Amino acid sequence: MLRSLYSGVSGLKNHQTKMDVIGNNIANVNTVGFKSSRVTFQDIYSQTLKPASAPAAGSGGTNPQQIGLGVSVGTIDTMFTRSAAEYTGSPLDLSIEGDGFFVVNDGAADYFTRAGNFTTDADSNLINANGLIVQGWMAAPITADHDADPATPDAIIGYDPIDPADMTAANLNNIQMPEEYYDITISKTGEIIGINSITQDRDVIGRIAIANFNNQNALSKMGNNLYDVSQNSGLPQIGAPGVDGTAYLNPSALEMSNVDLAKEFTDMIITQRGFQANSRVITTSDSLLEELVNLKR
Repeated sequence: MLRSLYSGVSGLKNHQTKMDVIGNNIANVNTVGFKSSRVTFQDIYSQTLKPASAPAAGSGGTNPQQIGLGVSVGTIDTMFTRSAAEYTGSPLDLSIEGDGFFVVNDGAADYFTRAGNFTTDADSNLINANGLIVQGWMAAPITADHDADPATPDAIIGYDPIDPADMTAANLNNIQMPEEYYDITISKTGEIIGINSITQDRDVIGRIAIANFNNQNALSKMGNNLYDVSQNSGLPQIGAPGVDGTAYLNPSALEMSNVDLAKEFTDMIITQRGFQANSRVITTSDSLLEELVNLKR
């Protein structure tokens, strides 16, 4: 069979893969914190018809004669390029100004996300849209007994400052808003600040954690705006926003998708033309085979 026929088939299959990636990018143009993907191609191995020869006395060398056997997908990369932040006004919305991920936990494992559309649940936990609890460090509460009933929990009247030495991955905890506090906001350094309803003091309740990776491009997409570690991403490096080079937060703002529609539609046209060209290769190869079969009639 003609080699060009199989080359055309490989071109069709892999251009379809690229179109699938483009379609997913466009579908997520308005997804909070979404990072687009790209496809790169590479040639498959080549068949050597004649190897190269070295120069000899009185004659020069010759180059190899090789025929390529098609195309394959080289990489499908996640593009962690910067995207704009949209101001929402919600005090619990956050975006990351630079590299890094929020850490969320489903009760069994940690996951990582760029989507900072957070809210609280019935237990006052800070959660994402899928109910995973945001991770960080809670300050040590200062309590006072304001009720004669021993079964009633002591009221929180303040918090001790968080020791920077305690802000490690081993000490990550669920972020929970105490009921004694209201008008809770989050600063650009991840500090959760609220007003105590008993003392009327503004106290730092806790601090949001940020995770960085040596190779964030190797993180595995898990759906629902979540990423997980892979064998090539490295372990998460946990730190507080704005500390030791860690990115700051944008309070009351959400990170928009980094999908560039102009680029995606241009890539779509190029991919469509590549698909059509490979289809024509298959059609032409089929015509050649048909002429070959018709030699004997």
